Amino acid sequence: MQRVYGAQNEMCLATQQLSKQLLAYEKQNFALGKGDEEVISTLHYFSKVVDELNVLHTELAKQLADTMVLPIIQFREKDLTEVSTLKDLFGLASSEHDLSMAKYSRLPKKKENEKVKAEIVKEVAAARRKQHLSSLQYYCALNALQYRKRVAMMEPMLGFAHGQINFFKKGAEMFSQSMDGFLSSVADMVQSIQVELEVEAEKMRASQQELLSLDEAVYTPDFDVAAPQVNRNLIQKAGYLNLRNKTGLVSTTWERLYFFTQGGNLMCQPRGAVAGGLIQDLDNCSVMAVDCEDRRYCFQITTPNGKAGIILQAESRKENEEWICAINNISRQIYLTDNPEAVAIKLNQTALQAVTPITSFAKKQESPCPSQNVKSSEMENDKIVPKATVTIPEAEQLIAPGTPIQFDIVLPATEFLDQNRGGRRTNPFGETEDATFPEAEDSLLQQMFIVRFLGSMAVKTDNTTEVIYEAMRQVLAARAIHNIFRMTESHLMVTSQTLRLIDPQTQVTRANFELTSVTQFAAHQENKRLVGFVVRLPESTGGESLSTYVFESNSEGEKICYAINLGKEIIEVQKVRFILVLAEQLKRYLYTYLSKRKAMLTRQGGHIWDFLLSLLCARHF
Repeated sequence: MQRVYGAQNEMCLATQQLSKQLLAYEKQNFALGKGDEEVISTLHYFSKVVDELNVLHTELAKQLADTMVLPIIQFREKDLTEVSTLKDLFGLASSEHDLSMAKYSRLPKKKENEKVKAEIVKEVAAARRKQHLSSLQYYCALNALQYRKRVAMMEPMLGFAHGQINFFKKGAEMFSQSMDGFLSSVADMVQSIQVELEVEAEKMRASQQELLSLDEAVYTPDFDVAAPQVNRNLIQKAGYLNLRNKTGLVSTTWERLYFFTQGGNLMCQPRGAVAGGLIQDLDNCSVMAVDCEDRRYCFQITTPNGKAGIILQAESRKENEEWICAINNISRQIYLTDNPEAVAIKLNQTALQAVTPITSFAKKQESPCPSQNVKSSEMENDKIVPKATVTIPEAEQLIAPGTPIQFDIVLPATEFLDQNRGGRRTNPFGETEDATFPEAEDSLLQQMFIVRFLGSMAVKTDNTTEVIYEAMRQVLAARAIHNIFRMTESHLMVTSQTLRLIDPQTQVTRANFELTSVTQFAAHQENKRLVGFVVRLPESTGGESLSTYVFESNSEGEKICYAINLGKEIIEVQKVRFILVLAEQLKRYLYTYLSKRKAMLTRQGGHIWDFLLSLLCARHF
C-alpha cells in the first residue's frame, strides 16, 4: 500500500513536469523544424489536458492517504503495538510471581518467624493478583485483535476502490466529450505524417539507388578537371578547405577545416565546434591563385592595404575557381544590393565576341591601323572621372575584332627599352640600372599604389576613354572564358615623369612608361578598383602603336587617375618654366653680345643701339 501511494505521488510530480516540458518544446532549437507549428499547438492543448489530469491525480493521492494508508498504519502502530506491550507486561508479572513463590517455598518448618512469613505471604498474594490482571488484559487484547485485523485489511482496500472509482468518474466527466474530437484529429494528423514519411522514405531510397548506379568516377576528386562546370555568379560559398599555418620560420602545416561565407566575412568552423569564427573580412580584398609548396589549387586572399592574408587550398579545380569567383563577388560588396544574384550575373557575363589569349609580347600582332598624333590640347581633356560623351563609338571603332590580349606581366624595363629603342645591352639579371630613372630622387611627385596586372591589348584610338572601358570589358571577359585567375601583383610608382611597375619583393622595375606617352586614363564606373590607361609608343618601323593596360588596385582607381593627372600638370608647368629660363639666358647672351659690338653699332646708327638696349631691358622681353 505504501508503494501504491508512492507511485500515485510520483504520478502527480511526473504529470506536472510533463506539462512544463510540453510547453517548453517550442523553445527547443531543432536543426530540422519543418511542420512543427501544428505539433506545437497540439502539444499546448495536451499540456492543458495533463494539467487537469494532474489535479485529479493529486486528489486521488490525497484520498489514498486518508482512506487506505492511514487505517493500515493505525492498525500497525496502535493495535499491534498494544498487544506487544501487554505481552511484555504479562511476562514481567509472571517473573515477579515466580520470585515471590521461591521465597515462600524457602520458609523453615520448625522455627517460623511469624513476621517474615506474613510479609512473604502478602508479597505472593500481590504478585498473583498482578499476574492475573495482566493476563486478563493481554488475553482480551488478543481476542479483540482477531476482529481488528479483519477490519484493518478490508477498510484500506475499500478506500482504494472508492478513490479509483471517483478518479475515473471525474476523468470521464471531464474528458469524455471534449477529448473525442481532439483525439481523432490528432490521430488523423499522425497518420498523415506517417504517409508523408513513407513518401519521403521512398524518395530517399530512389535517390540512393540512383547514386549507387552512377559511375565511380563521380566520387573521384577533380574528376571533371578537363572541363569543370564552374558557377561564377556565387555570392556565398561553403565547403572544406586546407588552411596553411606557419609553425616556424620555414616550416608550415596544413589543416582541413570547414569554411563558409556570411555576408562580407569568411568564417571557419573547426570540427566539433558549435559555431564558426571570423577568419577574414572580404570587403575590398583581393584573391588570386598562387603556387604554394608544390600543392595544387591554392589561392591567397590579400587585405585592402596590400598585406598578404591567408592561403587556402581547394580539393578540385572547380572548387578552386568557384571560391575565387565567390570571394571576388563578395569583395565588390554585391551582397549589399537589392538583387545580388542579378548584379553578379551582370558583372560576370561573358563577352559577345570571342577573344584569344596569348602569353608573350612576341606573339602580339601589330595594330591594324596607325594611331593619330598626340595633340597638346588633349591634356585639358584628361579627367579623373571620365565624362560620358554624346555619341559612344562602336566597339569595332575602338578595338579591332580578334585583337589578342596579353595576360602575363609586362616585360622588364630593360627588355622593353631594347625592343622599342634598339641598340641597348640587356641586363642578364633583369635589374634596372640606377641611372635609368634619374628623376626618382628629385621628382616633385612620388605616389605608390598596389596593383595587379589584368591584361593589355592594342587599340585603334585614344580620343576617348570609352576605349579603356571596352578594353576592361574584353580583358575581364577573356579571363572568365579561359579560366585565368592568376594575377601578378606590383607596385605602381607615379612620378612627375614616368609610370613605373616595380616588383614588390625584388624592387626590380618591370616596366616603365613615360608620362607624356600616356594619352588617356580612367577608372571603371562601377568597379571602382579597376583602372586603365592608354600608352602611345613609337615603333621600329617609324609609326606609333596604341596599347591599353588594365589593372586592379587595392585602393580606388580614381586616386591613381588623380596622381597621373597631377603628374601631367607638373610636366606642363615644367615646360613653361623651361621656356622662361631659356628666354632669360638668351636675353643675357644678346645683351653681352651687343655690349661688345657697341662701337660698331654706334657708327652704323645710334638709334639702333638705343632701340636694342631698351628692348633687352624690357620686363617682358
